[in-house]
Amino acid sequence: MADKAGLISLRNVTRHYKSGDRTVHAVEDVSLEIARGEFIAVTGPSGCGKSTLMHLLAGLDTPTSGTIVIDGLSLHDADDDALTDYRRRRLGLVFQFFNLLPTMNVLENVSFPLLLQGVSHAESEARAGELLKLVGMDDRARHFVHQLSGGEQQRTAIARALIHRPSLVIADEPTGNLDSKSAEMVTGVLARIGKERLATLVVVTHSAEVARVASRRIEMRDGKVVGQDLDSS
Repeated sequence: MADKAGLISLRNVTRHYKSGDRTVHAVEDVSLEIARGEFIAVTGPSGCGKSTLMHLLAGLDTPTSGTIVIDGLSLHDADDDALTDYRRRRLGLVFQFFNLLPTMNVLENVSFPLLLQGVSHAESEARAGELLKLVGMDDRARHFVHQLSGGEQQRTAIARALIHRPSLVIADEPTGNLDSKSAEMVTGVLARIGKERLATLVVVTHSAEVARVASRRIEMRDGKVVGQDLDSS
């Protein structure tokens, strides 16, 4: 069960941008409250505003109007230094195409963000080892990216996103580039993270399986939130 304390608050968030002489209404008057520890699946057809919403939550874009407060930080009017610190220390990102470093092995990929923060090599590798065990990749710790399947790469990327103990993890179509068996394994990892409340999860997905294991599904269409379903299991 999620902590009742709110982590994310969006109030009347709108994001418009120009495309030639046309105004695109990417996100339109979205208000949401997400509790600490929730696992949210954001669904909807391509072009409905899911990716724009993800970029806003990640501090990679700013709203045209409205407010976004995450973990006490007002993203809508934060300066560049505050946003950089937010992404580095409070946010974990998981991408569809993994973004792992091919010259590093699995353990090095996961521990690398901590080393950049000045954490000792021993502590970084110890924490990385714990997370690799969590995602079922501890037996592949010394393997390089080219030796991994797509599912193994994505589980490694999830471990890396958790390495600095972020309050929020955002995943963009984490199963979208995987075969069905690998997608099932990654979905299981996400479900475990949600169940153990290791972070608040916001997952942008077309996958019915991912949406099924989430604690809440938010459906978007034409830039608006058109429905929210609680998990009935």
